[in-house]
Amino acid sequence: MKKAFFVIFLSIFLFVSSSTTYAAAIQIKVDGVAIASDVLPENKNKRTMVPLRVISENLGASVEWSDSKVILAKSGMKVILKLNSSTAEKNGKNMLLDLKPYMKNNRIFVPLRFIAETFGSNINYSNFAVTIDTKPLFIDDVQVKALQEEYHMTMGGVVQQIYGNAYNEAIFNIIVENKGEKVETPENYSWNLTIDTLGSYYKSAQYDFLDQKGNSIVRFDVYSLIRTFPSELLSGYPEILIHDVSKDEWYLFSDTARQSINQLIDTATKNGFQMIISNTVV
Repeated sequence: MKKAFFVIFLSIFLFVSSSTTYAAAIQIKVDGVAIASDVLPENKNKRTMVPLRVISENLGASVEWSDSKVILAKSGMKVILKLNSSTAEKNGKNMLLDLKPYMKNNRIFVPLRFIAETFGSNINYSNFAVTIDTKPLFIDDVQVKALQEEYHMTMGGVVQQIYGNAYNEAIFNIIVENKGEKVETPENYSWNLTIDTLGSYYKSAQYDFLDQKGNSIVRFDVYSLIRTFPSELLSGYPEILIHDVSKDEWYLFSDTARQSINQLIDTATKNGFQMIISNTVV
């Protein structure tokens, strides 16, 4: 009798242990890239619950806290979540969640399907793998494969490509939405930081949106004013300009927008969506 009880107990233990292991081994991929997180997804009431920030970032959304609320924003869309509340708000309209967001290990967990579908992504389950496919970015009816960024240092430069539809869309929107007033072409502009003519600009970054064959669809160059002259002599010159190379048009741009692009690229790099094409920095 004791032996039979032990066998039953052992079987239940192994089953529970196996279930827990499989739950902890859920793998999530966004656009084919496995997402790494210091907190693993977990199953709860037959729902996949995921850490909010890392998933949202890889879907191109920003995440911030405000008055005990979590605010997700992306391209004019704002989603507000509250801990332990089954109601979310999307652009002012209430939505119901299958499970309430909760805090665990200093991370907010939310239902994966809700967060993916809210930002227009398709989600598929296969065994213990979850695949999220985001909507591709189209520019002039041409599908974007990658964003190629090039920047130069004092000695050498870097060319890298950023994959992931959500990152490319977010960066493209930042550029389009932050192009300011159209301006005249500056008299002096170059990759070179040593130009010593008043009102000269150096190119701090070059962004090419590439098609499926690696050809450039559109290109934007960001230029910064070279500040080797007294401030009073530079007062009439904008700090940042952006050159729409495809149209050969120049516009005012902002340092805030440039920093937002850099932050997205840094996040994409951290999450595995970056590939170095060349690096000649000494």
